Amino acid sequence: MKHEPAGHGAADDAPAPLRPRGSSQLGMRQFNERVVLHALRLHGDLPKAELARLTGLTAQTMGLITTRLEEDGLLLRRERVRGRIGQPSIPLGLNPKGAFAIGIKIGRRSTDCLLVDFTGTVQKRLGLAYRFPAIEELLPAIADNLRALRRSLGPLSSRLVGTGVAVPFFMGGWHRLLGLSQAQAEAWNRVDLAGEIQALTKLPVSYAKDTSAACVAELVQGRGRQIKSYLYLYVDTFVGGGLVLGSKLHAGVHGNAGAVASLPVAQARGPNPPGQLVADASLWELEQVFAAHELDTAAAYDDRAMRAPWLRHTQAWTRSAANALAQCIVAGMAFVDVDAVVLDGSLSREALAALLAEAGEALKRYNWEGLWTPALHAGTIGPDARALGGALLPLHENFAPHSEIFLKAEAG
Repeated sequence: MKHEPAGHGAADDAPAPLRPRGSSQLGMRQFNERVVLHALRLHGDLPKAELARLTGLTAQTMGLITTRLEEDGLLLRRERVRGRIGQPSIPLGLNPKGAFAIGIKIGRRSTDCLLVDFTGTVQKRLGLAYRFPAIEELLPAIADNLRALRRSLGPLSSRLVGTGVAVPFFMGGWHRLLGLSQAQAEAWNRVDLAGEIQALTKLPVSYAKDTSAACVAELVQGRGRQIKSYLYLYVDTFVGGGLVLGSKLHAGVHGNAGAVASLPVAQARGPNPPGQLVADASLWELEQVFAAHELDTAAAYDDRAMRAPWLRHTQAWTRSAANALAQCIVAGMAFVDVDAVVLDGSLSREALAALLAEAGEALKRYNWEGLWTPALHAGTIGPDARALGGALLPLHENFAPHSEIFLKAEAG
């Protein structure tokens, strides 16, 4: 188990325990509070006058709301801003110690548990690496991590609002590709993971597909602040994705929108089905190349992938994976007319930049007649995206407006 030092710890002036805010039916006052908190999360510190303009609330209502949120320990007053026309303004911002959440990412190569503060900043991280997780060993390790993260908050533990779990929908899928037995795959297919983790904690547990959770993190704290609609691609042990339309995560009927791993990469012409994107654009494939040359396969997930002796193998994989991703992007644009494609993953930032550049070149080799060409952007979150997205789920449940309601006005 790998432990990293925490950020700021518990303070003597810790806020009092939170008042309940997670009810399914919001009153108007509670809803307006959430609108204000959401505006600050999206736009950063703002004075009350700007908050009122942004949300469409009156100055009197804004004064009442911000006073209550300050009393609850959710807002902090910043230093006065001087040097402008008129009276100096006092920006308000989210109090990092106002609330906390835990995000758990369960992957095919590792599990990460993050403690996240009210601003979405990671304060503590616990990790566990493996070749493939055994459920009977993983659950006790997660229980230990949940206890350790809660203890690390000290008096602030009363402001922990929930846990979000991000995990592949088909954890036992493609087991032959991974070299797993049918029994190992079926063990994951049978388990009620959400129920098992809920049994480990008294806090409410939210549950999401791992790449959807990563897409949430990018939506709330990354490119989603500027780009309203985009296809999201995440390169991990297996490639996955998500879809954002009009600044909302589009989950689909079964919660599986953006399941690009299953995308065919050729036409079916015989009794055997064509290959899928998962076999061409996943770090699993890069692992196999490294293993064939007796190199540490874990380098696929860190900076070594772009250094000798791994580099030449990474470059060959990058060209092949980029071409497969380009085919996925062209197919995606034929169905969803979006502004951009955001590409992220659990590989190093240098490797991601190389993959993005190769994908841009590969897109030029496809026929775009009748389609709009999307802009390509690197994701901003990286390997923490899935666990961070998981942690944002309970924060959103407790403090964001209803998903169908938006701010009455947008900042310029």
